[in-house]
Parts: sequence; C-alpha cells; structure tokens
Amino acid sequence: MQISYDHYRIFYYVAKYRSITAAAQVLMSNQPNVTRTIKTLEKDLGCTLFIRSRSGTTLTAEGERLFEHVKVAFEQIEAGEREISVERSLQNSVVSVGMSEVALHCVMLPVLEKYHRMFPGVRIRLRNHTTPRALSSLKSGSVDFAVTTAAGEKIGDFSYKHIKTIRDEAVYNPDVFRLPRDGMQLKDMVKYPLISLGKQTGTYEIYSRLFEAEGLKYDPDIEVETADQILPLVKAGLGIGLVPGIFYEKDSEKNRLAVLKIKEKFPERSVCIVKRKGEHLGTAAKELERLLISETAL
Repeated sequence: MQISYDHYRIFYYVAKYRSITAAAQVLMSNQPNVTRTIKTLEKDLGCTLFIRSRSGTTLTAEGERLFEHVKVAFEQIEAGEREISVERSLQNSVVSVGMSEVALHCVMLPVLEKYHRMFPGVRIRLRNHTTPRALSSLKSGSVDFAVTTAAGEKIGDFSYKHIKTIRDEAVYNPDVFRLPRDGMQLKDMVKYPLISLGKQTGTYEIYSRLFEAEGLKYDPDIEVETADQILPLVKAGLGIGLVPGIFYEKDSEKNRLAVLKIKEKFPERSVCIVKRKGEHLGTAAKELERLLISETAL
C-alpha cells in the first residue's frame, strides 16, 4: 500500500494534539487541507480514524492502533533531527564548568567521557575549585554552571538540582592504629590525628558544623588541598582520613586500609548542578546538563 509520508505526518499531529486546528497551526497549514488529507487517508485505509466533535477529535479503535505505530516512527525521526541539529550547532562551541574535586571524581569523569564521544567538536573548560570558589566563579559568570557538593544549604541567587548522594568514610591503617572494630564516637576519634581537606572548602565547613553540634572542635592535624592526597597519607600511617567513600572503594590498595565505624553518622552530601536563577544555558552547556542528569539517574 503506497500512502504518502505527508499523510501520515498530518495524521500524527492531529492525533497528538487531538485537534485539527492545533495540528494545522503546527504544520503551518490550514484546516481544510488537514481535513482533506485525513479523509483521503481514511479512504485509502478503508476505515474511520477520528470521531469529530465540537470539542476536537477523538481517535477510533483503528486510529489508536495506527497511532501507536506512527508515533514511534515520528518520535524517532524527530529525535534524529534534533541530534543532527544539536551536533551542527555545537561545532566549535565551548562549555565551561566549575566543580569541586569531589564532584569531579564522584560524578563528572564518566559523564565527560561520554559527552566528548557524543560531541567531539565541543571544547570543554573545567575549573576545578573548592565549592565556595566554584560558586564564586558561577556568580561572576566565568562558568556556565557548577557541579558541587552541599549539605542542604542554598546560597545566593542560584538554583540547585540534586544528582547524587555521597557519604564520607573514616579510613585508617590498621597496622598503625589498633582501633575498636565496633567503632567509636566522635569524641574518642578526635584523640587520634585526623587528615582532611583544609579551610575554605565545603567539606571543612560541613565537618566544623558536625563536630560543633557534638560540643567538639574540628581541628585536623593534617590539612590537604585535594581529596586524592588523603589516602596516601593514611597508608603512611599519619592519621585517620576523612574521605568520600567512592575514593576508598576505587583505590587499588584499599585492602591495606580499614574503615572506622563512627556511631554519629557522617552527614550525607548532595552533589548538585548549580545554575544562576533565570539564566538560560547555551546548547553545549544544556546538553552536558541533560547528560549529567540522565546518567546519574541510572
């Protein structure tokens, strides 16, 4: 049966919007042309596809069955057209993202790998900052959006989209520190040397609040600039390291270490996409944001 593609296209939009008027507007046509095409299609197929009324159009049983097949075909065509359009518009584009180191390792790396394969023509500018500095870069407009960790706080004129939850672990070298297997309280843990990210980081602020709530002062013996410096120091037996669990799980030598149970649970931290309120992202940044959300939802 040879039926024009345009006939199915018009059928798809009438069925989608349940209105000949609405379909005509989308197709940039007029109602008589759309009505005439639908009647021709019904004649060719030998069945009624729509029931017309003052409130619009309703699919018949035959129309519903046809729409289920046509819908798949047209959605695939539209998706292909969008991909081609996006790819063309992304040639020689630049996307700039500010992020904390924890967000980079816990979320961004696999997403960036996939994004680069999808859009090799996009140049990526990563600004690896502490959370406060990443938000400062976002506020100044030097990055399109930021990916940072937070403990529920909302700062300034930003919108936040949660994409992943992480929790830190207290990790130590059991050959150096003989710690109780059933765990300990924070008040006992502070008697041992602690290794953590330093001041001016979101992590330091989170732990300061946690320890203060227990009447303790958060005062690490060793402060480092990046989280990936913590585990080597822990292996060297220099103290108990407070590090995101994913860093420990991915470490090739984690069998040398042990996780200390803390009776007061470390707070969960939310990895968020942070944007300036009311500002629309460019195509390259929008596609990266979409991929971040879809990949972390899996």
